[in-house]
Amino acid sequence: MINNLDNGDLRVFVVTARRSSFAGAAHDLGMSPAYVSKRIGILEKALGVRLFHRTTRRVVITEEGTWIYARAQAILQSLDNLLDEVSDLSSMPRGYLRISSSFGFGRKMVAPVIAQLSRNFPSLQIRFEVFDRLVDIVGEGFDLDVRVGDQVAPHLIAKQLMKNHRILCASPAYLKRHGMPQKTQELSHHNCLAVKERDHPFGVWRLSNGRDESVIKANGVLSSNNGEIALQWAIQGVGIILRSLWDVQPHIDSGELTQVLPEYRQEANVWAVYPQRLASSAKVRVCVEALQRHLATATGQKS
Repeated sequence: MINNLDNGDLRVFVVTARRSSFAGAAHDLGMSPAYVSKRIGILEKALGVRLFHRTTRRVVITEEGTWIYARAQAILQSLDNLLDEVSDLSSMPRGYLRISSSFGFGRKMVAPVIAQLSRNFPSLQIRFEVFDRLVDIVGEGFDLDVRVGDQVAPHLIAKQLMKNHRILCASPAYLKRHGMPQKTQELSHHNCLAVKERDHPFGVWRLSNGRDESVIKANGVLSSNNGEIALQWAIQGVGIILRSLWDVQPHIDSGELTQVLPEYRQEANVWAVYPQRLASSAKVRVCVEALQRHLATATGQKS
C-alpha cells in the first residue's frame, strides 16, 4: 500500500498536524472537514499506523504521526524543490503557491496581480489568504507574505516591492469643525481613529519629520481592526486617520481628505517576505517580479 501513497494526502496530513484540527485544515485547503478526515483515514490505512488521536474538539498527533510529520515535510519540500528545478529548466513555474497579505493591501493591490499570474502561468496552483495579523510564514506553511511595514525577522528574506509611508488625514468638514492641528501634541485633543492591523501597535502613532520623532497615543471614540472601515469614517468626517499614502492619495486628490501635519510621516514600505529555503524558487520569483511591475505602474514608481 505504501507504494500507492498520494502526495496530496501527505499535504492534507501536514496541514492537519500543523492546525491540530480537521476543520482548520479544511479551511486552509479549501476542502470539507469530512473530506479531510477521509483522506487522513486513507493515509493511515496505507501506512498502517494511527496518525492522530481524535476527540470531539481537536485532533492530537500520535508519536508515530510526529515522526511521519517530519518525514512528510521533507518529502513535500523535496517535491517542491524538484518542481522548482524543472521550472527553471523549462521557464514555466509550476506547483502549489501559498501567498498571504493584509486585508486592505491584499484586496486592492495583491489580488489583481495574482489573477494575472494565474493567467500567465496556468501550471501554478495559487491560494491567497488575507489576515488582520502577522502570519508565521514558516510555521503556517506560506511561501510568500506581502506586508506593509519594515520589521522582518532575520531568518526570512525580504525584498522591497514599493516605497511607502503613512500620513495623517482628515476630511475638510472635520477640520472646519475642530481646527487644523499645528503640532503633534495637539492630536491628543482630536478624535483620532485607531486601527489594529497585523503587528502594528494599536493606537500608537510614531511620527517623524526627519529630525524629531513623536509618539502619539491615538484617542478616539471609534477604532477598528480594519483600515478600510476607519478610512471611510475619516472620509465621513469622524476624525483623523494615519493611513498609507497608496490608500489615501486618491481621496486627497478628490478633495475628500486633507493632509494633516504634512511634515510628519511614518515609514511603512511594502515588502515581499519569504523563507530562506525559497530564495531560488521559480514560483516565488515570478510572483515577486509581477508584484514589482504592478506596484510600480500603480504608484508611478520606478521598478
